[in-house]
Amino acid sequence: MAAPGENMKINGDRLWDSLMDMAKIGPGVAGGNNRQTLTDEDGEGRKLFQDWCEAAGMSMGVDTMGNMFATRAGEDPDALPVYVGSHLDTQPTGGKYDGVLGVLGGLELIRTMNDLGLKTKHPIVVTNWTNEEGTRYAPAMLSSGVFAGIHTEDWAKDREDAEGIKFGDELKRIGWEGDEPVGARKMHAMFELHIEQGPILEAEGKDIGVVTHGQGLSWTEVIIEGKDSHTGSTPMPMRKNAGLGMAKVLEKVDEIAWSHAPHAVGAAGHIDVYPNSRNVIPGKVVFTVDFRSPDLSVIEDMEARLRVEGQKIADDMGLTISFEKVGGFDPVTFDETCVSAVRNAAVRLGYSHRDLISGAGHDACWINQVAPTAMIMCPCVDGLSHNEAEEISKEWATAGTDVLLHAVLETAEIVE
Repeated sequence: MAAPGENMKINGDRLWDSLMDMAKIGPGVAGGNNRQTLTDEDGEGRKLFQDWCEAAGMSMGVDTMGNMFATRAGEDPDALPVYVGSHLDTQPTGGKYDGVLGVLGGLELIRTMNDLGLKTKHPIVVTNWTNEEGTRYAPAMLSSGVFAGIHTEDWAKDREDAEGIKFGDELKRIGWEGDEPVGARKMHAMFELHIEQGPILEAEGKDIGVVTHGQGLSWTEVIIEGKDSHTGSTPMPMRKNAGLGMAKVLEKVDEIAWSHAPHAVGAAGHIDVYPNSRNVIPGKVVFTVDFRSPDLSVIEDMEARLRVEGQKIADDMGLTISFEKVGGFDPVTFDETCVSAVRNAAVRLGYSHRDLISGAGHDACWINQVAPTAMIMCPCVDGLSHNEAEEISKEWATAGTDVLLHAVLETAEIVE
């Protein structure tokens, strides 16, 4: 099969307009978005995406985890579909592009194919995966994990948010629990376009990141308990300061990650302190340690050392400590053929590119376990993401989606 010609390109202005229109739903307070999963705003964003897909001639399917699948038919009824997509949900203080670019980039390639009158052997499906972020319902990539058989559906639907509201109940409430069995779909391949969420591409002046691997991730929830008491009248030797215990554990987390430099990282992003009063010594803290590395043995070492060092700190301070692994996945090696399709597309289009290891978790990491998968990345300003100041340029978005178009057409096989 001949590769698609380099003159085939998407409509960058139309893509950008779609990104800006979606960003009007669930606006943040500082220019970004707060469209957390299964909120009313998430439901509104889903409806807009559905309307756009149907206007582009696609049919919409929804499974019982709320995953959305917009299908453009192929010429061979027996050919498995090529999937593209990402997620529409955001962090509480999220940007306008994280995840959304991958979904609307998929929509744009369908619109472009319609403009050019292109037909493919394989159907093409644009997907919005539910709850990729994991900020309201842990763990991240929850619904793609159910699709790939990593989690059971019952377990996932029993996840609770900070208010004790269950995932399954909220999915029904916003009207996006479909009737299609999760994971029943078979895939020829999947491609996910995403912003880098890191500084490498911008710093090196590269247009495209060809993602060859994904870092493994481990989330461990740590609970430390002491005794809350008055900050002024409790003598220093008589304190059981859970906050201080947390500080010492987090210092160890940093030390453990540095011991596996340069690729390992570690920090705590979610921290709750109780009773969180100015003049009360914390009696309880709950925090989640996030360790990542492209090497599984390194992740396992970091997890083990956290438990040993944390227990020692708690024992020395007269505190109690517990550990629970609440999320994670092994390092990922993406499919060589799909990765080559991305690299070939970048070369054919004349875009500068380099191989990347993704430092963040993505739905593609789970789907890679059930179908050949690859990722495409475009730069983002200062590598900033999970922040309302997240920014990309129209040119970066266009280049990434051009590569997505070509990789998908090469894989779905253009029919003359």
